[in-house]
Amino acid sequence: MTIGFVSVAVPSAAADPTVGEVAWGPCPAEYALDPDTDQCGTVTVPRDYANPGAGSIDVLVTRHRAEDPGARRGVLFTNPGGPGGDAIASNSMLAQALPEQIRRQWDFIGVQPRGLAHAGAVECDVTPEMLAAMNVGFAGGAARLACDGSTPGATAHITTENTARDWDQVRIALGANVIDVYGLSYGTLLASTYATLFPQHTGRMVLDSAVNRDWIWNDVLWQQNDGYKARFYDLMDWIAANDATYGLGDTPLKVYHRWSDRIVEEAGGNPTLAPPPARIGDVPPSLESVADAYRAGVDLTGPARVQFEAFLRRLADPAHTQSGSSIYALTRQVLPARNSWPMVARVIRDGLGALAEGAPSDVTEDQLESMVQARMMQAIVLCNENAVGPRPERLPGWFFSTFITGDLFDAIGYGYSAGPGCVGAPPVTTVPEIGNKGLATAPLVLQGLRDPQTPYDGGAQHARDMGAHLLTVEGGDHGAAIQGGNTTVDTAITDYLLTGATDITHAPEAPITAPL
Repeated sequence: MTIGFVSVAVPSAAADPTVGEVAWGPCPAEYALDPDTDQCGTVTVPRDYANPGAGSIDVLVTRHRAEDPGARRGVLFTNPGGPGGDAIASNSMLAQALPEQIRRQWDFIGVQPRGLAHAGAVECDVTPEMLAAMNVGFAGGAARLACDGSTPGATAHITTENTARDWDQVRIALGANVIDVYGLSYGTLLASTYATLFPQHTGRMVLDSAVNRDWIWNDVLWQQNDGYKARFYDLMDWIAANDATYGLGDTPLKVYHRWSDRIVEEAGGNPTLAPPPARIGDVPPSLESVADAYRAGVDLTGPARVQFEAFLRRLADPAHTQSGSSIYALTRQVLPARNSWPMVARVIRDGLGALAEGAPSDVTEDQLESMVQARMMQAIVLCNENAVGPRPERLPGWFFSTFITGDLFDAIGYGYSAGPGCVGAPPVTTVPEIGNKGLATAPLVLQGLRDPQTPYDGGAQHARDMGAHLLTVEGGDHGAAIQGGNTTVDTAITDYLLTGATDITHAPEAPITAPL
């Protein structure tokens, strides 16, 4: 049972006497939050918990107040993942995505991860050369060089454990003895780190799309390669099944060719991801008598053919590469979010002009700065606590996918697993071993079977590490609780947060609620 807090915080007996209460006020203007429901304040925390004399930083905190104050049960800390996700921007959105009863009875608390804006933001000297190095895989070394500047070790304090300890300083400032948690993706690791360090102050935890701590971090990126490819073929299947709506072909292979043509039209280079297997509908009528042999030949030659075509196009013009296509990058980006698939289908059919009218076409200078800062912080955290050694035998795969084909489905995973991702940025710490050290309530883990971002096996291992109740969700959405329309998942979350338990162990895939 969590203990709700009042506006004047009363520190618990174990509270740090140097931590003051939160003085709530308007949030920074760039977040455009409603002051009637969302307030912000700051909590001062040590810059380095291992060296309290090294100064302090002010961490921004936001509160989305319970919609029914008379029924308020406590505080629910949230984190949107990343590393590098902005917890101020996401807190209110997560409140709206979770079940209504939870929104009515909990104050949602977002604690800005250190290193981001309003949380000891690190000044990074971002140059075109630095960004170019990051774009070809040297993310960690470039970020550390850009952000450490002339002070080696300036970013060493930006770690999961320190951010978890910031949470506890915020808990004290709120006057709460126990916090409940909703953590998404990387937020599951952050939440479990907090629970391992402070089990006596941890209540109920919903861990959505969990990360395997043993994969941190090189193997996390490597494990995503196959997951994203599998989910791409799921997308091709879905568009083909909806041929009556989109007219892109009634087989996955036909849809793939339309997608590939669109990318060539935009960027000059074709995708090198292997085509889906041929089906009966792909066999020309004149060859139906040898359909099996035809399909076998297409499947055998398809992967090599697209690689060779891409090589020839780039040989003719080095600028002709799939990575220059916005549609190609968009396709990979939305694979973990099925509600975005109708939009991708329309873009394949009609081009980028099919994006929703009124959608901003230009990124503002402030938005660009925030995006770069988040990318820097992600690279810094990944390399600061990377515990998986490089695999030099994968260097050829990284080189080929990065410099020859521009294949995002391979390059990201290869870049970290082979070693370039953190070259020049050796680890400075490790994430603590996570575990259920006497938690009063076992966590709830929500894990999608085909989630490409946090593969199922990794989430299941996280559940075992934390002694958690595992709820398996069909499909591959990343963030089972935030897709909308999944009443089984909503019921499980509500039951768990209200009672501390749920009997639900399996949920169907969330429906697509976006307009087709």
